[in-house]
Amino acid sequence: MSRRHRAEKREIIPDPKFGDVVVTKFMNSIMYDGRKSAAEGIVYGAFDIIEDKARQNPVEVFHNALDNVMPQVEVRSRRVGGATYQVPVEVRADRRQALAIRWLIAAARGRNETTMVDRLSGELLDAANNRGSAVKKREDTHRMAEANRAFSHYRW
Repeated sequence: MSRRHRAEKREIIPDPKFGDVVVTKFMNSIMYDGRKSAAEGIVYGAFDIIEDKARQNPVEVFHNALDNVMPQVEVRSRRVGGATYQVPVEVRADRRQALAIRWLIAAARGRNETTMVDRLSGELLDAANNRGSAVKKREDTHRMAEANRAFSHYRW
């Protein structure tokens, strides 16, 4: 991290099919080794499956899933007088989105369907219905913050 100034945010171009910046961020997070077309195929394939199964707009389902996974609070380690405390802090909006995207992808990769398209569509549908591994991760994070609420006065 630079000490001089904060890194400037890159401008992200909306995805070509839906014109949504968040979908592009999601695609970029799925992508391995710069293989954007493979990531596009995975995301758009998952959206097609969602449209067939849920009979809803897949972008709306995606945004609902993201909203259900976004954490409100998290714990950060804070060292005070030789002891390390887990201090609950509120999560900034951009970090909330980044964590939700990361957790959704990790949960999808951990599923046991055969293709990534099936895994991703299943996890997005589960998250939109408030179940699945990614939602469990958010609930665990909230539980951890609640358990350490006594240390909230160490916030900085």
